[in-house]
Amino acid sequence: MRKSAYPCATLRPRIRGIELPAAVRPPAVSYLISLLDKSPVPEGASAAQALAHTVAQAERAEVLGYHRFWVAEHHGSTGLAGAAPEVLVAHILARTSRIRVGSGGVMLQHYSPYKVAETFRVLAALAPGRVDLGIGKAPGGLPLSTRALQSRHDARHPASFESLLLELDGWLRDVPPPEGPPDKAWITPQLATPPQQVLLGASPGSAALAAELGWDFCYAGHFNGDTDNIERSIEAYHRVRGRVPSLALYAFAAPEAAQAVQQVGELRIHKLHLPGGLSFNLPTPEAAAEFARQAGVGDYRIEETRPHVIAGDAEQVHAELERLHQRFGIPEFVIDTPVPAFAARRRSIELLAEALHAVAA
Repeated sequence: MRKSAYPCATLRPRIRGIELPAAVRPPAVSYLISLLDKSPVPEGASAAQALAHTVAQAERAEVLGYHRFWVAEHHGSTGLAGAAPEVLVAHILARTSRIRVGSGGVMLQHYSPYKVAETFRVLAALAPGRVDLGIGKAPGGLPLSTRALQSRHDARHPASFESLLLELDGWLRDVPPPEGPPDKAWITPQLATPPQQVLLGASPGSAALAAELGWDFCYAGHFNGDTDNIERSIEAYHRVRGRVPSLALYAFAAPEAAQAVQQVGELRIHKLHLPGGLSFNLPTPEAAAEFARQAGVGDYRIEETRPHVIAGDAEQVHAELERLHQRFGIPEFVIDTPVPAFAARRRSIELLAEALHAVAA
């Protein structure tokens, strides 16, 4: 197996459920594994239960040795409970001690870059070296939610995403003001260790923007798994930064491969195409049609796609991750578990951790 030049994952081996000390961790393997949790609400469960499960997953992920744990931002959704990632991040940081925790991501179009920078500066001050600020371009909800979030914005002069990201970058890098009256706003708290900055995207343009700003980049393979697009995005980032970005994808493990395939089911993404080239990913055709209705658009097209999901037993999942690592040089995979049931989600991350230990041993 070719070894990567990147930092490697280590998982604590367990004997009959008992953790062994860090000193006897197995040798490193060739890629890091992290988790993205969207706080899904299974049928019959409540949003409060979904959020509690997300926190429990983060605690378990730390014990199992995952590298980082990200939470998402979705608005106006009965199926996804995580509307405020910065709140969840703070709570999870307080309940863990080692694992990196962050947003996957904050939907920047809704917010003041100054306030986002303040929030994550405070988080980074509370947990130095453990905070990730992941930024996304999507709205994270339907148009009525977006209008509510942006009710104080100047709709006649909307800011571009690129300008917002550039402003955010400036506030995150800001240094203490010189002596004397300031000539601009200045930001606190001042930090020795700022949050790690990650742009989330699924295009060469997003990869190039992240590279230009010196940010990390995570390619959203769970939304756009087109191989050519992945290659172009990796090349756009690598050309400037000299390294390969991380890759987010759907993956799910069960004790038997057939169980995994059955539990994932017929996962679909419904891409809504609006006039002017705008497109949005929705979970159902009904949600896509409702998005168009709220946007006041009658001329639209819905494209149904089946995202790539790595589903099988844990060894099969790792074999596919290793194949992707070998092909593209991916140093880190951010796994989105596409099954809402709490017990199945927990078992999947445990099986993947156990299998990774077996590979490394």
